[in-house]
Amino acid sequence: MSQKLILWLGAVAMGVALSAHARETPADFATQVPLTVSGQGPWYRFELPLDVQLKARQTDLGDVRVFNAAGEAQAYALARAPVRTSQNRTLTEVKWFPLYNSADAAEQAPSIRVRSSANGTLVDVQPSTQLEAGEEVLRGWLLDASGIKAPLQQLILDWSSEREGFQRFSIEVSDDLQHWQSWGEGQIARLTFADERVEQHEIALPGQSARYLRLLWNAPQSAPILTSAQLESVTTRSLPTPLVWSQSLAGTAIKAGEYTWQLPMGLNVERLQVELSQPNSLAPVTLSGRRESSLPWQPFGAGLLYRLTQNGEDVVQNELLLPGHTVQQLKLTVDERGGGIGEQAPTVKFAVRSIQLVFLARGAGPYTLALGNATVKAANLPLSTLIPDFSAAKLATLGKATVDGGAVGTSTSTVTTAVTPDANWKTFGLWAVLLLSVLFLGAMAFSLLRKPAARS
Repeated sequence: MSQKLILWLGAVAMGVALSAHARETPADFATQVPLTVSGQGPWYRFELPLDVQLKARQTDLGDVRVFNAAGEAQAYALARAPVRTSQNRTLTEVKWFPLYNSADAAEQAPSIRVRSSANGTLVDVQPSTQLEAGEEVLRGWLLDASGIKAPLQQLILDWSSEREGFQRFSIEVSDDLQHWQSWGEGQIARLTFADERVEQHEIALPGQSARYLRLLWNAPQSAPILTSAQLESVTTRSLPTPLVWSQSLAGTAIKAGEYTWQLPMGLNVERLQVELSQPNSLAPVTLSGRRESSLPWQPFGAGLLYRLTQNGEDVVQNELLLPGHTVQQLKLTVDERGGGIGEQAPTVKFAVRSIQLVFLARGAGPYTLALGNATVKAANLPLSTLIPDFSAAKLATLGKATVDGGAVGTSTSTVTTAVTPDANWKTFGLWAVLLLSVLFLGAMAFSLLRKPAARS
């Protein structure tokens, strides 16, 4: 066998092996769920229902795939905790104080002395030097925003009616009235044209916090008399994604006052709801968890569960908070001095954060969600890679996909029995090809070792 032939056969064998390993089809996964798409593509997003997640064989959902009608895998990303934001806009009327300069120093920033309250609110603003009557020039205005803690988004001014035209001024901010930082320029306008008035009162601000604003008009002696000054501030809060609750899960009573539950897979559980079937139940409890039975229990905290009847109504507290660590087993220990919660283990419901899947539709539909394979490697991309100009705002504009929940429970048993032989043959074939590759490479090495050294 020639050396070239050995190299060629080895390359072919390795190529076949890699191809067999890389090619995935819906039949390689125990569960397939139809997807229905709507809206503008080519990206589509949907929330993974918890009962679908529980069909996965990997805790990190590395075995989730989306296929098109031709059985081709689609590029996708998992958004495990997309942060939502909530904005609260507030319009606040603020105090304003005139800033005067002498006529011969009108180009300079006014020097002032102030009186303020204990919380920093301005009471009085005066020039640092006494100005004679007729020498003072209104250079601009000082706004007191010390009572606003949120970032400033917009300035809204109103002024006396006799001043018309465009007016430009610089905007500076300070927290101590000594050191000033530029926020650029602003412009307001009041124009009369053909018996109609056009006005511009709003000036955009950079969305930062500041205690004091100084407005200095570009042209001396052109500053108007303000009649109103308002600042719009915006408070942005990050909101976690909603919780998704499971179906009721039965447990096991280990001994009096000690109960355990086995979750279908490792999950980042954040809340646990314990069924209290008997009225007037009171139970101080401690909650523990672990990922697998070989590990020690980790305490998650304590709480008080109760179901009490007051004025003919049940008052119930049956939820416990968890830190969101990955667990597959939970244990509840009840202080029996409160009367306990019964000999049988109560059913529980657990809650996890919702997960969104975004995929790039390539090829014709219908599309299928597949999962349930313990050996495949994760194939999800970061959202910023899947969507090059990704932003939280764009995520909301993507097309939507809907999971056919009615098909979730029907595919597992039939597909599992059909897939197992095929998956076994693929595994055996892959190992056979790899072994042949090793044999070819060994034969090549052996032939090279036996080749006589070239004579000089």
